[in-house]
Amino acid sequence: MKTSLWVALGVAVLLGLMGSAYVVREGQSALVINLGRVVRSDINPGLHFKVPLVETVRVFDRRFQVLETTPERYLTSERKDVSIDFFAVGYISDLRAFYVATNGTGDQRVANDRLRPIITDSLRNEINSRTLQQLVSGDRNEIVAGQLENINKATATLGMHITDLRLKQIDLPTDSQVITDVYERMRAQRKQVASKLRAEGEEQARTIRAEADRDQTVLVAEAERDAQELKGQGDAQAAEIYAKATAADPAFYAFYRSLEAYRGSFADGNGVIVLDQNDPFLQYLRNDR
Repeated sequence: MKTSLWVALGVAVLLGLMGSAYVVREGQSALVINLGRVVRSDINPGLHFKVPLVETVRVFDRRFQVLETTPERYLTSERKDVSIDFFAVGYISDLRAFYVATNGTGDQRVANDRLRPIITDSLRNEINSRTLQQLVSGDRNEIVAGQLENINKATATLGMHITDLRLKQIDLPTDSQVITDVYERMRAQRKQVASKLRAEGEEQARTIRAEADRDQTVLVAEAERDAQELKGQGDAQAAEIYAKATAADPAFYAFYRSLEAYRGSFADGNGVIVLDQNDPFLQYLRNDR
């Protein structure tokens, strides 16, 4: 009987020890709740104990977490509408404040819903003071660098700390007049570039045509010069040949020249010449020759 009692007592003690021990893993932190009230918080990794049946333990992930958001619309300093997509990186810095801020649920989604408007409002103040050109072509890190301090002051009540904030994308809403203005500006710039290229092309074409006309004039002049030289040389050679022929046989040369004259006079077959029958031009056409 005593043995059974000791066994039962041992089992009860063992179950009590098992129910009072809990483990916090690396990257986690825990808090202990006693009848709905937080009695211990920010418990580091390791083996710990609690009062069985009275105290409960909530374990939270203390590693860095990424807060993804949907794109938000803002107005720039010149009242132009832009859509900005961003994300934040942070971690739970105060478990007690985090637990209270989430209404005792410890739900990260509840904390994110409260964190999101804090970040968007802080960014709005920065974006409202900048132009669209500064947002698009400026340093995005510079835009958010000055906002982290103000954001962390506001998130301290949530028990969270934001370590980084990045702008992923800056877009123009499709229903915004800005995108129409941008397209018109791009179209005007493209037309300006096209006009410049067209003018440069026409100028080059005029230069090429002028050079071609000049080269043509030079080539024609040189060809005419060479032709005149060759013609002169040919005439000189012909005159020399005629002179030699005349000196060798004057009678034959006179006969040849007369035949050339006849051919030239009656070349078209319809020529009519009225001369005296004793005219020297007809001396080679008489029957008495």
